Amino acid sequence: MASQTAEAETTEAASTYDQADMPTNHTGLPCPPKQKSWLARHFSLLLRRDRQAQKAGQLFSGLLALNVVFLGGAFICSMIFNNVAVTLGDVWILLAALKVLSLSWLLYYVVGTTRKPHAVLYRDPHAGPIWVRGSLVLFGSCTICLNAFRMGYDVSHIHCKSEVELIFPIIEIIFMSVQTWVLWRRCKDCVQVQTNLTRCGLMLTLATNLLLWVLAVTNDSMHREIEAELDALMEKFSGNETNTCMCLNATVCEVFRKGYLMLYPFSTEYCLICCAVLFVMWKNVGRRLAAHSGAHPNRPPFRLHGVIFGPLLGLLALVAGVCVFVLFQIEASGPEIGRQYFTLYYAYYVVVLPTMSLACLAGTAIHGLEERELDTLKNPTRSLDVVLLMGAALGQMGIAYFSIVAIVATRPHELLNQLILAYSLLLILQHITQNLFIIEGLHRRPLWEPVLPDADVMGKQDAELPRRGSLRELGQDLRRASQAYIHSYSHLNWKRRVLKEISLFLILCNITLWMMPAFGIHPEFENGLEKDFYGYRTWFTIVNFGLPLGVFYRMHSVGGLVEVYLGA
Repeated sequence: MASQTAEAETTEAASTYDQADMPTNHTGLPCPPKQKSWLARHFSLLLRRDRQAQKAGQLFSGLLALNVVFLGGAFICSMIFNNVAVTLGDVWILLAALKVLSLSWLLYYVVGTTRKPHAVLYRDPHAGPIWVRGSLVLFGSCTICLNAFRMGYDVSHIHCKSEVELIFPIIEIIFMSVQTWVLWRRCKDCVQVQTNLTRCGLMLTLATNLLLWVLAVTNDSMHREIEAELDALMEKFSGNETNTCMCLNATVCEVFRKGYLMLYPFSTEYCLICCAVLFVMWKNVGRRLAAHSGAHPNRPPFRLHGVIFGPLLGLLALVAGVCVFVLFQIEASGPEIGRQYFTLYYAYYVVVLPTMSLACLAGTAIHGLEERELDTLKNPTRSLDVVLLMGAALGQMGIAYFSIVAIVATRPHELLNQLILAYSLLLILQHITQNLFIIEGLHRRPLWEPVLPDADVMGKQDAELPRRGSLRELGQDLRRASQAYIHSYSHLNWKRRVLKEISLFLILCNITLWMMPAFGIHPEFENGLEKDFYGYRTWFTIVNFGLPLGVFYRMHSVGGLVEVYLGA
């Protein structure tokens, strides 16, 4: 997650060195800089060439990924709009080729690149936090199980299907197993050798995962096949024969069918997490960190610090959510879900969401009353966290806006539709207020971190101020000031206590709202209102685009809220 630890690039160190050594005259004004030596000029030239080579490598690898995504997107769009010329099998062949190429590079990266001398001199302490890697393993395992269910379903229909179709799930299982293992072990690497090859390999793998996500969002062939088989089964029971491919063993097929439908959202979620991790690794290629940079050396452990009401309210919301989730899942296992269970499901959200919004507004107001400084240091990890938080929020907000249009245009006066309308409006409000609270908290300087100025700012101040001593004395003054600042706020005043209560309450609520769509049947697709209004394929694409982003948003929010809690 986003951290406030100061990191120094080699170029920044050179700039600070030049500015710090600038002489001053007796009036306190800076004198013209001295003529640089041959060694300093040569070193500056090498740094400029290194930066230019790094930018050229990033540009080329980015263009490679862009072209691969456009090619795959053209194949997928052609499959959707002209299924005769470009079939699903053609798309699978293209993706299988990309998986094989990406798999070959992943194995070479582990066996070849990382074992070269001075290959990985630095490891980014902020990349790949434990919750990201845990989610990667969890969703990767579920995606592997999804492909196993798909293979079992295809084998049970082998009498009317091609044996070649079994190859594609096997390739995907191998690719995802190796990818999960490599990302778990190597997500913190800052590679210093074969940088251009590494950037291109990372971008190729990222583009492959992105295309897998696009295909999972738009391809509903398996769902249509399952629905057609269920309809044919009902026709058979009524005495009418059909030409639909039927399963050889109904009991086994039922297990494969339910397992596939339940695990399907995990594949899209897994692809999104892999894209985020691969992008961070791509940004870290060729990056040089300071020798003293570490993973929060002064960071306090996660403790409750006497907070009571936040955990109690959060546990109450968690228990109620688990009860509603279990009741809805039991009802969903039957042939049809009663409307009262939809009412119960949406009523729970209508109670929880406004409470979370009020808590976020109160926390944002308290942030404005705090006397802590804003952290203005450049932090690429925190910037990426903010972008992911804002981007992932678009998933559920998009579904909510589509639901609002469908309800207002059809039957807005029914009780269930009114609950869905209130749920959609409150969901949008909750996402906006929570983003404001988390982003504001991430940009506050934690009390456990020393207040160190940026390298460029420190250099300018040292050049402009009269001579008061050496840089070592200035650093000691800053250290004493930061220790006094931490000591003055070491006790839990009411603002810090309320922030911790709010953060813990929101952490438990987001865990609950993550669990319900991640592991259960989705009411957005099962209530039938939006599906009838927009059509099956359109609503299928909207839901499969928005729900994985919503699950990712809840997970990412938990990580951000933990940072806010520790920094309060």
